[in-house]
Amino acid sequence: MASVPTVDDSSSQARHYEWQYLELMRRIWETGDERTDRTGVGTRSIFGTTLRFDLADGAMPLITSKRVYWKTATRELLWFLTGDTNIRKLCAQGVEIWTDWPLDKYRRETGEEITREDFSKRIVEDAAFAERWGDLGPVYGKQWVDWPTYRYGPDGKYERGPGINQVAEVVESLKNNPGSRRHIIEGWNVAELDTMALPPCHKTYQFHVADGRLNGLMYQRSCDVALGLPFNLWSAALLQRMLAQQAGLEPGEFVWMGGDTHLYLNHEELVETQLQREPAGNPVLELGRKPDSIFDYRIEDFEIRGYSPQSPLKAPVAV
Repeated sequence: MASVPTVDDSSSQARHYEWQYLELMRRIWETGDERTDRTGVGTRSIFGTTLRFDLADGAMPLITSKRVYWKTATRELLWFLTGDTNIRKLCAQGVEIWTDWPLDKYRRETGEEITREDFSKRIVEDAAFAERWGDLGPVYGKQWVDWPTYRYGPDGKYERGPGINQVAEVVESLKNNPGSRRHIIEGWNVAELDTMALPPCHKTYQFHVADGRLNGLMYQRSCDVALGLPFNLWSAALLQRMLAQQAGLEPGEFVWMGGDTHLYLNHEELVETQLQREPAGNPVLELGRKPDSIFDYRIEDFEIRGYSPQSPLKAPVAV
């Protein structure tokens, strides 16, 4: 097993923000409880973990010991903010983060061994096919911007009420009541979990204003450290940066908290390779403009400087 310096190592390299991520990976791989999981692949897991990153001066927790496709993660975040739950618009942009779940369902229900590439192509080209097979249920974005409410109507029947846009409400509360302890975006809608392709992993976001800086905390109930966490760190920090800009605040500290924090057993080659690498560089995010709304950002609004990652590392996704 490759040796990874601990986060309190006195060397300048050990103080790089990424060492805490690599140390977490090493600790899970060496000491995690080996267990059977939902996917049947098996994991090594620890519980209750924390990482902290300072977002001042444009800094972002972008992993450098392997290439992270931050534009793909950004497109996913922008998709969440639309409230869309169908993969068609993602696939049209070449974003396949969510394709495996509907593809798996399609294969099981039809018996057709269609390739991922052909399935995604058909999703993009055939609206009726996409409507039938591309919907994920009320996943993240639906809960974020259209959390369902219910009420008794004039006829005494229980009916659907207006949805709650949690993101819009947080923007307004940050502007008008910055000292509130209720700047929260929640994805864990217990009543709808069974209708989601995958219940939310990064489930709860909370924000805190101090001295004109916006701090953010994201709690993740289940975390695939090798493949998922680099995307999750980027996306959550990006959302915090966008909220800070919309509320007229400076970015502060980003805190990530993990519940079941794990590595899949079939990610051994990736883990062993990454733990032999050292992080380097300090990528900086520039926001090209301030849109009128948190919902009006475009992929062209984001630019990264100083990102020179090492080569990509691939591993299978557990569905």
